[in-house]
Amino acid sequence: MQGFLFESAVQWFPFAADQIKTLDIATIDKVLVIGYFLAIFGFGSYFGKYIRSTSDFFFSGRKFSWWVIAFSMIATLVGSYSFIKYSAAGYKYGLSSSMSYLNDWFFMPLWMFGWLPIIYFTRMTSIPEYFERRFDTKTRIAALVFIAIYLIGYIGINFYTLGIALKALLGWDIFLAAIAVAVVTAIYVTSGGQTAVIMTDLLQGFLLLLAGLMIFVLGLNFLGHGDLLAGIQNFWAGLPETKRYGLTHFNEPHKFSFIGVFWQDAFASTFAMYFFNQGILMRFLSLKSVHEGRKALLFSLIFLFPLAVMAVGNAGWLGAAMDGLGMIPESYSKDPKFIFVTVTHILCKPGIFGLVMAALLAALMSTADTLINATSAIAVNDIIRPYVLKNRSDKFYLNCARIASIVAALLGLLLVPLFIQFKSIYLAHATFVAAVTPPLAVSILMGFLWKRYTAAAAFWTLIGGAIAVIISIIYPQIITPFAHGVAPTGNFKYMRALYGLVASGLIGVIVTFLTTPSKTDEEIEGLTIGSLRKAEQTFKGEVPLNKTPGGKVRAMLKVAEEGDEPSISLHPDDLEVLKAKPGDLIYLADARWWYGGLRAIHATVKDDKGTKGEVYLPVRLIESNSLIVARDVVIEKIM
Repeated sequence: MQGFLFESAVQWFPFAADQIKTLDIATIDKVLVIGYFLAIFGFGSYFGKYIRSTSDFFFSGRKFSWWVIAFSMIATLVGSYSFIKYSAAGYKYGLSSSMSYLNDWFFMPLWMFGWLPIIYFTRMTSIPEYFERRFDTKTRIAALVFIAIYLIGYIGINFYTLGIALKALLGWDIFLAAIAVAVVTAIYVTSGGQTAVIMTDLLQGFLLLLAGLMIFVLGLNFLGHGDLLAGIQNFWAGLPETKRYGLTHFNEPHKFSFIGVFWQDAFASTFAMYFFNQGILMRFLSLKSVHEGRKALLFSLIFLFPLAVMAVGNAGWLGAAMDGLGMIPESYSKDPKFIFVTVTHILCKPGIFGLVMAALLAALMSTADTLINATSAIAVNDIIRPYVLKNRSDKFYLNCARIASIVAALLGLLLVPLFIQFKSIYLAHATFVAAVTPPLAVSILMGFLWKRYTAAAAFWTLIGGAIAVIISIIYPQIITPFAHGVAPTGNFKYMRALYGLVASGLIGVIVTFLTTPSKTDEEIEGLTIGSLRKAEQTFKGEVPLNKTPGGKVRAMLKVAEEGDEPSISLHPDDLEVLKAKPGDLIYLADARWWYGGLRAIHATVKDDKGTKGEVYLPVRLIESNSLIVARDVVIEKIM
């Protein structure tokens, strides 16, 4: 979803620093924008009290419910310039700008029933870690370099884009605005880690959808002169016929053809987003179970993603209809890259416009906070812990994680002056992404689908695939056999994804058959799709898997005598409802559903009082960290 038109994003947001003019907006709108920053700062920092370990900092204790992750993920996927980009595409191409949403479906069964169980059950902490456990150290380092540069560069681009937005809204200097954003984001991420990221993105996800859909309702009301039904009719009448279709032609226009978006988005950007984006990986590893991850993604695909596409793109559709009906005043710009601001300025009164601009900033900050936390995880789990400072306490690594978050924000911030100098920085960044995405996609796909795939093949898929893509940038004519008839204008920006996938795949297959595996089948058990049951068994431990579905029970967390640890005692009848046996993993959460797992913990059933007909569950909990004594909890069996 986030990937379409990525390589030509410079067309939608190409401003040089001296081209940006401060908008004439009402004081109340400025107050709303500043108030939004302060609110997010306080809200995110609050969750620092839930952080006690690196598991909490990076994965929130793996305890959240599906709906929390689904809504927070929307804020992360709606990227740094999605409103600008999708509105511009909607204005130029009409309803077909939404066709990139369809591409999210292609890999989802493989992700839900293959990749997600592998990374969850093997307790993976990062994508580079998978490369070492599946292949070897040098392949891990190669993947680490690609991913680290991508993450830090992307943080800088988000800060730069936020600086541009604040200059336009408040008149602030771009770099000073970027510093303000970096400080706010770094503090709450450093304090609350992944929990702060999830909870702030949950709030921002609601704001994004609310503001985006509100624009559509206001637009229809404007088109109908106060009559919503008439507005729907006028919207359709105002759209040129060529902009009423959900799909473009197969291979034209060359900048936005169906086949181009398919290869660029589905087989490059979407695959990258779900299979090796460290931030998305950590978001799903924060769930209480694999089943919850599947529910979160399915709900997103069916319900939230269509709403998000409508929320970020409808200003472009409205602009096209308003233009067709002659309802855009001459004083307003009809340039696609400005159409979002044009439409919202026309439709929104003071106060409402501030809310919409806060939503735009929410899209920016929710991507930046995810990237900062992801970069911190890479630094600690792939550099500091395994190579630089080994065998230290978890508290030591937690402090390292917080320092790494600050450093990640600082490095991104230091790139902002560089980005300010270049009008085409998005194109430069996109070129790098085009070089690293196909090799990483192929190496991961072959790695967990093909047991025979060797370490040498994975390494040369990464290196050789990147070289092959770079060659295609220098000599674009090499892409012609893969172009499906798409015109060569623009150097086949979209078709380069197919070329890169084929080139990387050929390298992987050829090297695999020329080399032998460096690890035995036993060493890679649980890391390939054919050994998922082994991964699940390893996750649970030595006790046999118990896959019998069970129900839920309520109980109260209590202290038997002063000084005792909080504990729960379950009757055998409760175990029958849960379908739980000694050794099974269970999940205990505050009975108030709206917490969404914020106050929750995992435990193991232990038959310590079997002679009394009860099962005693010692749970190490303190009130400030998780569950509250004398409160009801809901208990369910995880597996």
